[in-house]
Amino acid sequence: MSGTNPEFELRTTPDRIRHAVLFEGLLLAIFIPLGMFFFEKSAFEIGGLGVALSIIAMVGNYLFNIAFDHALLGLDLPLQPRSPRLRALHAILFEVVLLVASVPLLAFVLEIDLLSALMIDVGFLFITPIITYAYNWLYDIIFPMKAKTTLTQKG
Repeated sequence: MSGTNPEFELRTTPDRIRHAVLFEGLLLAIFIPLGMFFFEKSAFEIGGLGVALSIIAMVGNYLFNIAFDHALLGLDLPLQPRSPRLRALHAILFEVVLLVASVPLLAFVLEIDLLSALMIDVGFLFITPIITYAYNWLYDIIFPMKAKTTLTQKG
């Protein structure tokens, strides 16, 4: 059955938006206070950087998750359940995509060179996949994918 999943429907756009907004809100709540402390920047500077990165990440998250789900379907793999290995792959691939977008912005706002920004971002890469893994697992429990329903004809 190529490109189909007989058990679950793809997530809807509103569900994907909720997923992204909740996740970015969680990251902002964690990283703004830490950024203010470690980089000695104002809440406005770190908050602005955080919001900019969040917008980049939300748009990227939305598009990445659609592409990831379609890739699973194209490989005839089920959308659910997702193994720990697949969840880890998902989190790592997404973080690599964000790394490419975030390093130049970090360097600009924090007034540091690209290598220093890369090192900071790599530090986040050790933390955010754990948060991403746990968040997505909990999200799937709290907001499970809808099972497909089939209509039977009587006759």
